[in-house]
Amino acid sequence: MKQFLHVGCGPKRKSSTTRGFDSSDWSEIRYDIDESVSPDYVGSMTDMSVIEDSSVDAVFSSHNIEHLYPHEVGIALGEFFRVLKEDGMVVLTCPDIKSVCELVAQDKLTDTAYVSPAGPIAPIDILYGHRASMQNGNLYMAHKCGFTEKVLIASFQAAGFQHVASKGRGSPYFDLWAIATKTKRGEDELRAFSNEHFPVG
Repeated sequence: MKQFLHVGCGPKRKSSTTRGFDSSDWSEIRYDIDESVSPDYVGSMTDMSVIEDSSVDAVFSSHNIEHLYPHEVGIALGEFFRVLKEDGMVVLTCPDIKSVCELVAQDKLTDTAYVSPAGPIAPIDILYGHRASMQNGNLYMAHKCGFTEKVLIASFQAAGFQHVASKGRGSPYFDLWAIATKTKRGEDELRAFSNEHFPVG
């Protein structure tokens, strides 16, 4: 069975990842900086030394990379690269600053952009972190950097990834999705990965 490292898992499990990972073909290793969510391993994205080199088939990271300072992004992606097997891949999603800033330019910084299970989300929450969570003491939720599709692709390439497939969904999702492979892959293979792991819509 293939293994994927669920980086920044929080309380979520395999069923909250992607259609591809939520299958009998994959087993999940949960990794988080917050001990209270009971991950398999505790650590940060910038120091994943508890995970061995070339030990996992994939890394999944949902809305984590924006919690890093800009100078830490390359370090984290380098750690993702290190723990992957030679034919491994990263599936990552994060906020799309470009689409969010379209609302900011319309002076809608604190207007509701969409309603999540945690309640109404405004552009200010997407840019700087979920205000309610931080008000309740969870400062891990603070956002310290942001990405457009162009910048996210360039960040993966700078970390040594050979191919990057990406998708920006705009309103009402305001997110980016990327699949980055450690080695060169064909277009058909990347398209198959995208079909398995990118959301529909």
